[in-house]
Amino acid sequence: MKLGIDIGSTTIKCILFNESNEIIYKNYRRHFSKINDALFEELKSIVSDHPTIMDCEIYTAISGSAGMGYAESIQLPFVQEVYATKIAVNEYLKDTDVVIELGGEDAKILFLSNGLEVRMNGSCAGGTGAFIDQMATLLNISPEEMNELAKNYSKIYSVASRCGVFAKSDIQPLLNQGAQKNDISASIFYAMVNQTIAGLAQGRELKGNIVYLGGPLTFLSELRNAFDKVLKVKGNCPDNALYFVALGTALMANECNSFSELYKRVEEYVAPINYVSTRPLFVDEEDYQKFISRHNQNKVNSIVNKDYAGNVYLGIDAGSTTVKMAILDEDENILVSSYQSNQGSPVYIVKNFIEKFYHEYPNAIIKASAVTGYGEEMLRHALSLDFGIVETIAHFKAAKKFNPNVDFIIDIGGQDIKCFKVVNGVIDDIFLNEACSSGCGSFLQSFAEVLGYSIEDFAKIGLFAKNPVDLGSRCTVFMNSSIKQAQKEGATVDNISAGLSMSVVKNALYKVIRITNANDLGKNIVVQGGTFYNDAVLRAFELEIGGHVVRPNISGLMGAYGAALYAKQNQKEHSSILTLEQLVDFKHDVQSINCQGCNNHCALTVNTFGEGRKYIGGNRCEKPITNLTQSSDLNLYEYKRQLLQEYRNKKTNASRGKIGIPMVLNMFELLPFWTSFFDALGIQSEITDFSTHLLYLKGQHTIPSDTACYPAKLVHGHIEELLKKDLDAIFYPCMTYNINEHLGDNHYNCPVVAYYPEVIQANMTEMKKIPFIYDYIGIHRPKDFTKKMTQILRNTFNDITHKEVEKAVQAGFDEYRNFFEKIRIKGNEIINSANKNNMPIIVLAGRPYHIDPEINHGIDKLILSCGAAIVSEDSISHLSKKVETTVLNQWTYHSRLYAAADVVTKEKNMNLIQLVSFGCGVDAITADEVRLLLNKGNKIYTQIKIDEITNLGAVKIRLRSLFAALKDGEKHD
Repeated sequence: MKLGIDIGSTTIKCILFNESNEIIYKNYRRHFSKINDALFEELKSIVSDHPTIMDCEIYTAISGSAGMGYAESIQLPFVQEVYATKIAVNEYLKDTDVVIELGGEDAKILFLSNGLEVRMNGSCAGGTGAFIDQMATLLNISPEEMNELAKNYSKIYSVASRCGVFAKSDIQPLLNQGAQKNDISASIFYAMVNQTIAGLAQGRELKGNIVYLGGPLTFLSELRNAFDKVLKVKGNCPDNALYFVALGTALMANECNSFSELYKRVEEYVAPINYVSTRPLFVDEEDYQKFISRHNQNKVNSIVNKDYAGNVYLGIDAGSTTVKMAILDEDENILVSSYQSNQGSPVYIVKNFIEKFYHEYPNAIIKASAVTGYGEEMLRHALSLDFGIVETIAHFKAAKKFNPNVDFIIDIGGQDIKCFKVVNGVIDDIFLNEACSSGCGSFLQSFAEVLGYSIEDFAKIGLFAKNPVDLGSRCTVFMNSSIKQAQKEGATVDNISAGLSMSVVKNALYKVIRITNANDLGKNIVVQGGTFYNDAVLRAFELEIGGHVVRPNISGLMGAYGAALYAKQNQKEHSSILTLEQLVDFKHDVQSINCQGCNNHCALTVNTFGEGRKYIGGNRCEKPITNLTQSSDLNLYEYKRQLLQEYRNKKTNASRGKIGIPMVLNMFELLPFWTSFFDALGIQSEITDFSTHLLYLKGQHTIPSDTACYPAKLVHGHIEELLKKDLDAIFYPCMTYNINEHLGDNHYNCPVVAYYPEVIQANMTEMKKIPFIYDYIGIHRPKDFTKKMTQILRNTFNDITHKEVEKAVQAGFDEYRNFFEKIRIKGNEIINSANKNNMPIIVLAGRPYHIDPEINHGIDKLILSCGAAIVSEDSISHLSKKVETTVLNQWTYHSRLYAAADVVTKEKNMNLIQLVSFGCGVDAITADEVRLLLNKGNKIYTQIKIDEITNLGAVKIRLRSLFAALKDGEKHD
């Protein structure tokens, strides 16, 4: 007989063949990282089904992502899993072209036609079974229920699947805005498809006979349907799709032993203890009790008095995964509180809480109410709450209640870390985790579930661990590998639990706050958030900083408590909160639509409540809410978009033909030059419109690298759009240099901007069907440029003369200068208008392509809605001379940024926000230099990182906190 064992990241699969290679046993079970125990249970199950097997000889081999080290330990041959899959597919599915296999944490694509090529996920488990488990937990349903819900979806939302953290950042706001779970479930499956295509296929087309393997694709029919629709194929999910690695492993098994020998090896296996450990959290029980006694002194009184008659104050913190509520009496004691999962429906949780309070406290009067957190706007509209406040204010007010001299606050929630540095009683600096939740509560909860524990039990077993595993500060996916390795080296669950608690703290301190030593935090530290209820995390924090902190007994309620304090301090004569009668008749209807008000076409969720109240979620501007068009008079980004549309819509005498130009990267500011240049030559310019997510999806199958910045990835979609048009050529040249503005040491384009046309030529096979002009040109040297451009264009338009090109170049430069002059005049108008009306002015600085709504996610309109005027760095950079920096100032776009920062320091109402695209390797240097320049004028600076997966919730928190600081007139970095 032959036994194939596939030990994957989360499961063990076993296949047993008889002498005729017929399957006589197969099984699939989760191992919860206890690999040897799970395998021994499998062997016992085999013996139970086939009692005589103990006396048989058997060929055995092991495969799988978690099987290599284990196979070596118990002296069994190992078969590489990709090879095992290929062997099984060749045996059972001979005409297969492509295999897509999704496992627990592993994803693979095997291209079998024209030789074997393999694509595997590396450091990220996005788009795998673990990702589905995380999303199902977030939706409070099972994966099977998610599949059923997805069968009846009505629309698809844009959801990132690069990792669970980013996906949660997309899904949680949708839940808070009232989006339906069937639509979200389907959106998650489509996100997984997009992750597979963009992250694994990386430019190679998925076509031919496609086979689906692995647990997620076996059990989830709607995931298979999503693949079919996107790929425009009908894939095959064969019988035993779960077991193809195990099948191939069994077929390859060539080492024979008795089954009884195998059984004995597994039964007697003891993992060697060989891992790096760190100091224990607590020496003994006495040490722990001293710790508990010290922290029990930080209390808010909670009283139970249902006969209470008087005013009370309601505070609500609608967080990313939980809803916290607190009602205070006049003495600021807590009468009633609640801390529970939001279950994807925070409105009804809060509604039921208030309704219950009305019944149980008939003599109490809710004098004022306030809400903070992700669900703030939805709840405020739904229940007519009095105030909505930014999280920073709520947490700061609560922290001051416990320590009036607080100088540092750290709040660790389910997905978010918020840290505030306080100087002279004012929030001076804010740190938010914008891209990773590895230092958050969900990080611990995920591992507790994988190891088969509740989060409460998992935390307790680590308190007295003697040798905690030193796991360092790593992201969730890397940590999975570290834990598996530690288990193989003998680490017990208690030592893993303690090690993870320390890792949460290290991630928070060194990845989010980025401290160099504990003194950076301050002396009066207050810790908040549900994660700090975990004594192991709190102890690890104190050990890491080498000092004591204040943990309030209401650590997880601090946002709600601070909101209630704010409500009390700002109470009106009458509260607008819904009465008991209104709550009894409360209705909540949800409708999904696409806004047609502007080019954003936002996917809106329209929530209608009783008495005609509405809340519209998903909007990037105020137009759907106010039904008014926001004036572009104070938004230079909008003005620039309007200018570019004029160039797009300009029609000329196309006597020589048509040429396609993608509106991407540097083309956003060179468009005036090129349209005028080709117009002078009698060539019509066909220009793509601003980007959309749908446009990105159209081109993602040709993107060869997942690490490229989002603006670069969008180029593929724009080229796909041009390929549909009737054109004589597509024009997108390589440009090492930009036009010299004499602001820096040189005037380079970044390598992506300069040479991305090479990527398009190499990876988009359809480009062979049309002339593609992607030659290297130097627009910064007009004479040489004229000569070379004449030669280039003659290859497509052979009657063009040097003299015509010379005139066209002059026309191009004239319009280029005219374009920038218009921008500077408009910028000056906005500045004068803002100064006249004493409005704050934000220099929204970035690169030319950051005006694209798909790239900036409507951040300019978010800022406009905060009450500020917006100009761009290129509208004021000419007002400064060359700025002295401590770096080699050689990039054109950065030189403008430094010059703009210099101007900002000299303007009274002006502050700076920098937009950064993930994937740009020089932005950290840029941010440091800009900070140094702005510090001269004591100016506000914040950097917002943007990508297709931007956490807009974190962006809104940062912007609202920034504008709160502007109103206070205090320094805020």
